[in-house]
Amino acid sequence: MGSRRDYYNDPDAPEPNSLKPGGSALVVDDSGRVLMQRRGDSGNWSFPGGIMEVGETLEECVVRETREETGLDIEITGLLGIYTDPAHVIEYADGEVRQEFAVVYYGRVVGGDIQVSHESTAVRFLSLEELEGLPVHPTVRLRLRHHREGSNLPWLG
Repeated sequence: MGSRRDYYNDPDAPEPNSLKPGGSALVVDDSGRVLMQRRGDSGNWSFPGGIMEVGETLEECVVRETREETGLDIEITGLLGIYTDPAHVIEYADGEVRQEFAVVYYGRVVGGDIQVSHESTAVRFLSLEELEGLPVHPTVRLRLRHHREGSNLPWLG
């Protein structure tokens, strides 16, 4: 196991001992491709994002984390959804077992240049078709499906 292991609808998942508000950005370019990073801790492709810090809003957190993880400056343009499924549990090497609590915002690039951070092995814009053949956690695939469906209402679940 790397420093992180995701469980989803897994009866063998450990009991959560933590709940932290986090957010991520679903950033789409003019060609409809989605900004993704390949996580260094799991090898999965995911949206940039992270955990909110004291003194910032969740929107500020997502803008900061996107800049840190991808080199790109974004602005928040909308809300894809709120994801708090207790069936998604994330176990970290330090013993923390976190229940999912993620707000996924839409964003658009306003500056910067793509750079790989210490948290990822690759950063790029990928089409939804390209992502079908790559390692993506089922919870991120759910978010991509909600994006593809194009509802005007945010997902609440």
